[in-house]
Amino acid sequence: MYKGVVIIKVTFYSNDCPRCNILQQKLDEKGVMYEKVSDVEIMKQKGFMSVPMLEVDEKIMTYVEAINWIKEM
Repeated sequence: MYKGVVIIKVTFYSNDCPRCNILQQKLDEKGVMYEKVSDVEIMKQKGFMSVPMLEVDEKIMTYVEAINWIKEM
């Protein structure tokens, strides 16, 4: 393990809407590694009614929550 490196699982649910693109840009700017999921059926199974959504270590975040989480990094 590298000193100062924290490994977390991040999944980004997106349909490439304008907010999705903004969130993706902010994740990329911070160097956050993530898996991008665009499959609507998977999003429906998780109960998502809107996108983007971010899942960080099994915690689901809305767009606003995700933006705030990124700002705190």
